[in-house]
Amino acid sequence: MGFRKKTNKNPPVLSHEFIIQNHADIVSCVAMVFLLGLMFEVTSKVAVLFITVQYNVTISANEGLSEESVVNHFHHGLKDLATIFFYMLVAIIIHAIIQEYVLDKINRKMHFSKTKHSKFNESGQLSAFYLFSFGWGTSILMSENFLSNPVSLWDGYPHTLMPFQMKFYFISQMGYWLHALPEIYFQKTKKEDIPRQLVYISLYLVHIAGAYILNLNRLALVLLVLHCFVELLFHVSRLVYFSNEKRQTGFSIWAVLFVLGRLLTLSLSVLTVGFGLSNADQQGLDLANGNFNVLIVRITVLATICVTQAFMMWKFINFQLRRWREQAQVQPVKPKKLQAPKTKSKKDKANGVNGVSSNGADSPRAKKEKSS
Repeated sequence: MGFRKKTNKNPPVLSHEFIIQNHADIVSCVAMVFLLGLMFEVTSKVAVLFITVQYNVTISANEGLSEESVVNHFHHGLKDLATIFFYMLVAIIIHAIIQEYVLDKINRKMHFSKTKHSKFNESGQLSAFYLFSFGWGTSILMSENFLSNPVSLWDGYPHTLMPFQMKFYFISQMGYWLHALPEIYFQKTKKEDIPRQLVYISLYLVHIAGAYILNLNRLALVLLVLHCFVELLFHVSRLVYFSNEKRQTGFSIWAVLFVLGRLLTLSLSVLTVGFGLSNADQQGLDLANGNFNVLIVRITVLATICVTQAFMMWKFINFQLRRWREQAQVQPVKPKKLQAPKTKSKKDKANGVNGVSSNGADSPRAKKEKSS
């Protein structure tokens, strides 16, 4: 995210600068159009496609009592694209609120450089998102008992039906990472930073959307919660580092958890896709029922996860090597400054000033004068 300079001049309407400065207001107006559409019967059917979660399935379960328990579940479909688009607009609005009312105020007090300003904004936004995603995802895992029963990650596949919270979680995740694409333009991102951001945005969208379409939502939820926790620690550590560069303990903790996170991701993926699905009762490709449990799909999923984890480890190793080089360059400079006055003071004590000690009788010059 680039450094935005505020100017007192009003830019021309519909110019690039005008859109960048007022993008939150423009997007808010677009979102309000969909909300107002709910008020009229003619447009309410279209507005509902964008605002509410689609493909509701009501299941009635008679437990032997006089009353029947009704459970609402959801499956995915093409109408989800409209819902994702609307919550992408919501993510842009929330992004602007956090930027203006939280991060910009901190930036004015801290007086960061342009480089630190950009990284601080990025870590501030992502810290809020990862904290929200981790907390929300953990609550879903606890309510659905996925942690206490790991077999449920592959048992009963395909998992075409999802509870409301789980489906809305994936809709929100895809909406957030889609909103990151226009934010590259809105935040005036530097050209050298655009490829890096496009790579990790694409990785998030491919993995989340792929798991959502292939009905691997349970495994994806567990891996997302694990990943969000590790990334949250990194960005919080970077925010603390910007406030005080001596505080780097968080990076050391993050380095250990990052490696453990990669190992857990690979282990759960191989256990679920490689062993669990390969031994499942329902085998074969069935698009109507959402079953993708065939060898080629399993190999593709595992290969994608392994390549991604290897790429992340390669980036992590490069980051750690660069950090160690910077620390190695800084450390030798400090002893030289401290050693110089020490050696000079020892000579002064031994030889005195200009070769004459404080006691003139003991000086070699004084002895020569006496002997002469």
